[in-house]
Amino acid sequence: MVNLSDKDRSLLRDLAGQVAKIAANPKHVENAARWTEHNDLRDARPMILVFPEGSWRELLPESLLQCESQFARDIELEFRKQIYYAEHLPDDNPITNIYKTPICSNSSAYGLESKRTHSEQATGADHFEPVIKDMRDIEKIHCPEVTVDWEKSRQIFEYFTDLFGDILEVCQYGACPSAMAVIDQYSKLRGFDNLFYDTIDQPEMIHEFCRRTVDYQIHIVRELERQGALTLCLDNSIAGSGGTCYTNDLPYAGFDGEHVRSLDFWGFATAQIFSEVSPETHEEFALQHEKRFLGLFGLNCYGCCEPLHNKLELVIKHIPRLRRISISPWADIEKSAAILQDKYIYSWKPNPAILAGNSLNSKLIHEELLSFCDKTRGCVTEIIMKDTHTVRNEPERLWEWVKIAKEVVEKY
Repeated sequence: MVNLSDKDRSLLRDLAGQVAKIAANPKHVENAARWTEHNDLRDARPMILVFPEGSWRELLPESLLQCESQFARDIELEFRKQIYYAEHLPDDNPITNIYKTPICSNSSAYGLESKRTHSEQATGADHFEPVIKDMRDIEKIHCPEVTVDWEKSRQIFEYFTDLFGDILEVCQYGACPSAMAVIDQYSKLRGFDNLFYDTIDQPEMIHEFCRRTVDYQIHIVRELERQGALTLCLDNSIAGSGGTCYTNDLPYAGFDGEHVRSLDFWGFATAQIFSEVSPETHEEFALQHEKRFLGLFGLNCYGCCEPLHNKLELVIKHIPRLRRISISPWADIEKSAAILQDKYIYSWKPNPAILAGNSLNSKLIHEELLSFCDKTRGCVTEIIMKDTHTVRNEPERLWEWVKIAKEVVEKY
């Protein structure tokens, strides 16, 4: 582990103390309770979350960081993000006094590796070079070996317990690889154009890739479960493409209080590259495979940026224990509401472009949010502002969006 300078250690402990003080505010306990009711489908009040994502570089530029080592600066940034939420982005995100350290696990290579060329622009798109040329390449895929490094995990836990243990609650966290984007993965290995040609010309190649990939991802989850490397995650961690993990419906039935299973987690799948394909194509090449993986989990989320309003019936039909569905900026709000009603969490993603124009139109933000709330009456909704890759170096835009969103939601 890194030997921190006295300056870095002192600064990080000071920031940890600020986070602990914020977490002690009763409103964060109340937010956690509201998320539990919301995720259990017992509270129709819209919940609000903001994920600055790419905009963090404008909200908290690197020049503001004070620690010397990069190791310490990374921790400093995460603390400052939580403090920033408390000071400027008072959404429904519950800030806690828990500091998580990982249970370290490794998976060996599974046979294929993507080749990409990064853009010369800082935020430009990558180019993916096809590495799957024919079925022989897919046959290289195999189940990886999974190992857990308990000694390294112990050392990390003890290091941070010594650093923060008298300020924050340091807990070991065994992450479950509960997310899948198998079709998106295929597109990066095969090429975007080739994927769509294959749905017509070589459908069996897609199916074989998906079968093998789902098998190895199931294998990884099962191995981590068998080796006791999973821990419960029913907190403010992100569930799916938005929302939190708080719920009374997990751990799943049969939990013995000690051995954590994949069934005690939220699962997630998405097929963003299939944004514009027909419902039938989405069902054949995505849902038929994704449902095998999602069968491992006690509650499931589906979707991200792909509009699903014409596919919701199929998603509901195939995905077991479905709870949260993403309704993207390009989805039909009213049609989605009529199908989801109060039976699933309606996870709406407003278009972040509203924050990236030449100027901020507060009136338009208010009208958009008000319209959404009117059209989704009777649904269990959450409003997730994400993919905010720029606010044009005007952090106040996000502050204003949260303020307006809270004002609109209070009316409902």
